[in-house]
Amino acid sequence: MKFTVERDVLADGVAWVSRALPLRPPVPVLAGVLIEATATGVKLSSFDYEVSARGELDATVEQEGTALVSGRLLKEISQALPHKPVHFSHEGSKVHVTCGASRFTLATMPADQYPELPVLPDPSGVVDGAEFDQAVAQVSVAASKDETLPVLTGVRMEIEGDKISLLATDRYRLALREVSWNPRATDISAITLLRAKTLSDTAKALGSAEVTLSLSTESDVNLVGFSSGGRVSTSLLMDGDYPEVRRLFPEESTSTAIVDTTELVEATRRVALVAERNSSVRLAFSEGQVTLDAGHSEDAQASEALEATLQGEDITVAFNPQYLLDGLNALRAPFVRFGFTHDTKPVEFVGLAEADAPVDSGFRYLLVPIRIAS
Repeated sequence: MKFTVERDVLADGVAWVSRALPLRPPVPVLAGVLIEATATGVKLSSFDYEVSARGELDATVEQEGTALVSGRLLKEISQALPHKPVHFSHEGSKVHVTCGASRFTLATMPADQYPELPVLPDPSGVVDGAEFDQAVAQVSVAASKDETLPVLTGVRMEIEGDKISLLATDRYRLALREVSWNPRATDISAITLLRAKTLSDTAKALGSAEVTLSLSTESDVNLVGFSSGGRVSTSLLMDGDYPEVRRLFPEESTSTAIVDTTELVEATRRVALVAERNSSVRLAFSEGQVTLDAGHSEDAQASEALEATLQGEDITVAFNPQYLLDGLNALRAPFVRFGFTHDTKPVEFVGLAEADAPVDSGFRYLLVPIRIAS
């Protein structure tokens, strides 16, 4: 095996496939990246039995061949190389990497023991990469980190016709984002559940180019695939029954309030400085303003008032400050509209382009308030 590749092309390709390298590989070969040099270019692959990643590199191939080397080392080396062409050669049990005056030698692992990678299902449709990445990022903040409830660590993806709905919850908040896409079949209908971290990493790494979504139609294949620009990733779906969470969004609100998002984020961060661990930030809404306050001890308290537009009765709610900030930042909108039904019931956040603009329900965030001690 002999080939030459540009340093940045190599670094980007290795970074992509390194996503699927397991931290604690069940078998040693899974710690490796498989390098395949063919007449059409160079392919890199990684697999951890749950997620696979493959990438194609534009390279000048002098001699075809296959080698399996440490993925961690290959990533670190590719990022540290000078910006010059990189030459690979495979001789015996070693792979030699030369770039300018830099030379590295990597031991190979038995490539014939590397497991066969999953077959990518047939394409189901395409979605704008930038919009998909934003949607996944918005929803993933609400996914649980608690592995004792593994089903809640996932993002539920509901596909119906030309609409993709992403949902995530950790029981304290709920996020929903809808995205339009171009399916190959207009009557397509599917429901999948993917680990939030896997989906987030994949969407971010694929970037803004058009992404092809591949859903398996075979009942015995529990797999979904994503591909864009020569990069391919597959992931096993999660098992378990996801709770029926859509019904938690209120049909109507008895009171609503509109606040400048950036001002509220900055005020929350300031006031939360005195909030002790697991304590809340209180928001008291009245006509014309919202007052934030935190701190219950004699050592420190903080409060700040912001301009707000309220429709309905005055209301005071308390939130976990980090969950509040997560929701506000996920909106990615100049203004936030709060929808209230009761001071102890979940509060809905939606983003507005202008203070008096109609509600865009493409992204909705629902946060359970903390009960305020009387």
